[in-house]
Amino acid sequence: MKIRKELWFGFGLMALILVGVLTMVLNTETMTNGHYGLLMLSLVVVAIMLGFPTAFTLMGMGMMFAFFAYHSGGQTPGGAIQQTLDLMVQRTFSVMGNDVLISIPLFVFMGYLVERANLIEKLFHSLHLALSRVPGSLAVATLVTCAIFATATGIVGAVVTLMGLLAMPQMLRAGYDVRLTAGSITAGGCLGILIPPSVLLIVYGATAGVSVVQLYAGAFFPGLMLAGLYILYVVIMAKLKPAWAPPLTAEQRRVPIPAPLVAIGATGEAWALGGLIKGLKGKNNQNTSTRYMLGQLGIALMPALLFAVVAIMSYQSATRVVPVETYEGLTSLNDTRNAPRSTDAGGLAEPPTSEDSGGLAEPPTGEDSGGLAEPPGEESEGDVAEPPGADAADGDVAAPPGAEADEEAVAEPPGADGGRAMPPGAVPAPAGSETAAATTKPASASFWIGLGVGALALALFYGILSYARLEVFKMLLSSFFPLLVLILSVLGSIVFGLATPTEAAAVGALGGFLLAVAYRQLTFSVVKESVFLTAKTSAMVCWLFVGSAIFSAAFALLGGQALVEEWVLGMNLSKTEFLILSQVIIFILGWPLEWTEIIVIFMPIFIPLLDNFGVDPLFFGLLVALNLQTAFLSPPVAMSAFYLKGVAPKHVTLNQIFAGMLPFMGIQVLAIVLLYMFPAIGMWLPQVLYR
Repeated sequence: MKIRKELWFGFGLMALILVGVLTMVLNTETMTNGHYGLLMLSLVVVAIMLGFPTAFTLMGMGMMFAFFAYHSGGQTPGGAIQQTLDLMVQRTFSVMGNDVLISIPLFVFMGYLVERANLIEKLFHSLHLALSRVPGSLAVATLVTCAIFATATGIVGAVVTLMGLLAMPQMLRAGYDVRLTAGSITAGGCLGILIPPSVLLIVYGATAGVSVVQLYAGAFFPGLMLAGLYILYVVIMAKLKPAWAPPLTAEQRRVPIPAPLVAIGATGEAWALGGLIKGLKGKNNQNTSTRYMLGQLGIALMPALLFAVVAIMSYQSATRVVPVETYEGLTSLNDTRNAPRSTDAGGLAEPPTSEDSGGLAEPPTGEDSGGLAEPPGEESEGDVAEPPGADAADGDVAAPPGAEADEEAVAEPPGADGGRAMPPGAVPAPAGSETAAATTKPASASFWIGLGVGALALALFYGILSYARLEVFKMLLSSFFPLLVLILSVLGSIVFGLATPTEAAAVGALGGFLLAVAYRQLTFSVVKESVFLTAKTSAMVCWLFVGSAIFSAAFALLGGQALVEEWVLGMNLSKTEFLILSQVIIFILGWPLEWTEIIVIFMPIFIPLLDNFGVDPLFFGLLVALNLQTAFLSPPVAMSAFYLKGVAPKHVTLNQIFAGMLPFMGIQVLAIVLLYMFPAIGMWLPQVLYR
């Protein structure tokens, strides 16, 4: 009966679309090609809602209406068919030649390998114990696990399915409300389409011509903001309605202590650092090897060692003075004849040049002879001057090498003391001289404040480090930190410009491969399934791009884009009104369509309008990425709900899952509003790094 209601909802929505199309046709006296373009757009939406494959629906509709556009333009049927086929081949070749798409199969392959390394079970268990004292700890641990795993995989279906199998039974056994449980899993799983490395951002970047690197940098903080709002909502609900999220019992929070540590008298709440140091000597370690104790102490001191390394590197960075290269006073080699010649600095003067020639002048000659004149015996006008330094009265002329002259006649070297001004064109003193610039500077106050806050946090960590918390820390070392290293290696190399998205995706695929090896999950069947699913997903994305390219070309041929642009500009909207209108349309489209259809069909319509309203395509893409979270949470085509229903217990109904997702949809709308009101949430990092 419930499925029938959903079908009626879908059919009703399609009926509204068809009624709107018929109203447009009947109220239009003359149907132009632009109206046929809007008709094509409506038919594509209805066909997709009926279940036809998206890529081939776009391709088929595009070819049919492209033929209609060419034929209505005066072409013969044969010529129209030829032009349509040429258009299809050209658009397909253009799309498949896009280098950005290479990163999609690599990121997908990384996600499937990490998924099959069984890290998510260890990660959820360790986070569950680490957050055991937080209200709604199981739901919070679920959201944190989803955010981390979504960052490592980016595959919504995989995250929702795995968390449905792993977290949902535990949350229901702990007495959690079904709606809060379902909403936490589905909303957390959808973070993969926003938090980098996201396939959605790659597809949007390729469609809108926006740098994927800047999109990744811009989506980082909005993704963290959305995850933080989810967690805040769960904590508030756990406080307001404790029956929805009961606190864990002491038995559920208990962490087993290894036998070697129990042998030295360790208990769950005892201070670990002091106990390990005392256990290295005396009677306490008679039943435990010193090597084991040193290993445990080394694990406990790892945060301190990491803090010391980071502090030293930060201090060096904060006190280093970056030399600034200046070209002031330097003269181009091509302009030496115009360079000033100084006679006051005491240095070697420029050789005299001829006014008529750029080269050196001929030595003075006699009046009637073309040869060299004999050197005169006494000074006379026009004769050869005495060699420099012979009887100079001042020290302006430098003595030649080896000439005997008093100290006052010898020029001071550049940079020496004496108060002489540096002449134009002179080279500054080399590094290492008395006037060389300093290479270090005192650390700023903000550095010392940050160092103090970090030292205080480290002292607090060791002050509360019990044996139970040490065991939880060891669990996080084996589950959370490998994923963290993988995520930082991929995202860090992209954001800081060390690698392109394609190169970073290759690094991520290698990292996923190594993780599977490290956790002994790399079998032939795992590799076979991962490769097969990667090929399937990549082929789907590529066919979508091909179908979208053909559809967009046909839509432009019919003049649909020009008609939409004329309609929007005719409304005299402000920038804010345009953004609200576009986001409302995308929000409504998220009900019947998935994010792939919305990106490849409707983004080519919105993107050309952005220049008219002064909207940055990067900022618009971040708003769209936040908005498209609703495409996975809004009925009737809320795919995350169907993923969860497939693995949920039988007593969990689809309506309960839908009801649990609605508050999280409201949080997504709030996140969109916050991003619009404070654009720096998304634009600050790209501007700092790339602009």
